Amino acid sequence: MVSGLPMTHSLPQIDSRHRRSVEPISTPDRLLLGPGPSNAHPTVLSALARTPIGHLDPLYVDLMGEVQELLRYAWQTDNRLTLPMSGTGSAAMEATLANTVEPGDRVLVAVKGYFGNRLADMAGRYRADVRVIEKPWGEAFTLDELDSALQHHKPAILAMVHAETSTGVCQPMEGVGDLCRKHDCLLLLDTVTSLGGVPLYLDEWKVDMAYSCSQKGLSCPPGLGPFTMGPRAEAKLAARKDKVPNWYLDVSLLNQYWGSDRVYHHTAPVNMNFGMREALRLLADEGLDNAWSRHRCNAEALWKGLESLGLEMHVPEALRLPTLTTVRIPDDVDGKAFSSYLLNTHGIEVGGGLGALAGKIWRVGLMGYNSTPENVNRLLNLFETELPRFREGSCVAA
Repeated sequence: MVSGLPMTHSLPQIDSRHRRSVEPISTPDRLLLGPGPSNAHPTVLSALARTPIGHLDPLYVDLMGEVQELLRYAWQTDNRLTLPMSGTGSAAMEATLANTVEPGDRVLVAVKGYFGNRLADMAGRYRADVRVIEKPWGEAFTLDELDSALQHHKPAILAMVHAETSTGVCQPMEGVGDLCRKHDCLLLLDTVTSLGGVPLYLDEWKVDMAYSCSQKGLSCPPGLGPFTMGPRAEAKLAARKDKVPNWYLDVSLLNQYWGSDRVYHHTAPVNMNFGMREALRLLADEGLDNAWSRHRCNAEALWKGLESLGLEMHVPEALRLPTLTTVRIPDDVDGKAFSSYLLNTHGIEVGGGLGALAGKIWRVGLMGYNSTPENVNRLLNLFETELPRFREGSCVAA
């Protein structure tokens, strides 16, 4: 007993019912052909398994610079503030708004799917005056529609999704940046399902802010959110009247760590950045044009094969994403039962619809490492041989 303190009760005995042996983790091999994540490249997985080093180690500091330069290449931008947020793509999404939205700022969100709605929700949480324009889920905005909306709403920021993961639509971007300059607003772009697999030219398109994720076209596990901010967005950040209302995502603070000073901000996920560096290196070694062409060729083979089986794509070909295909579920098919069968019997993940498209489509991803002719053929063979068993009146195998 410590002098002056009462004797504490002895610790209770742990009931044997609470004792159990915990086995080492074991996960099945899956082929992830859904909306994300995609399978990580083996080289990336090897990098993740390397011995960690300190987040201020000179070797890691050098690696940070490499990651930034490779991200600039992947996005085709010279933006100084380009870095991977320590968090998933949703953290990078929120960072774009947290740093540039002040209470009362008008944010116009062009919604054509689930993730446009998420942008609107996030902007509202930072007390923006949120205005929304909408298109049916499967369509894209025209320049005339955007021009008219910008003229009417006069926003400080236009936020839109380049690659809408919920619908499979790729929003044409030529001329959108010019419209934003004409109407004196910033252009914020979601590139979560396009980075690494779909042509992206941030500087040429005059995009002021963009974000993405690590787990789709880059073939790295989820955990990092690429973020980039151009000079016009930097100027808005510098002119804020108050602090950024999110300490963790405050780019003015993060810049002291990712900038030339390398001042401690938080304990960075070192091994995730090992993986990100290798994922971006593999993309650079392949070359952007080659990677974009590979994704397009494999997607077109998938579209042709599915259509030959009598299936209908949800999006017109001119607007389809090569990374994410939306397939309409036939009226006489239980779509969820079929996707569950693919997962449980063949180890292949195919996604279902979200929001307005729930139960109406399958979402098939061919992203990064997974975009191969072999995966296309494997999936088409299963659709051909197994899908008929899930039509009404057929006997589904156990």
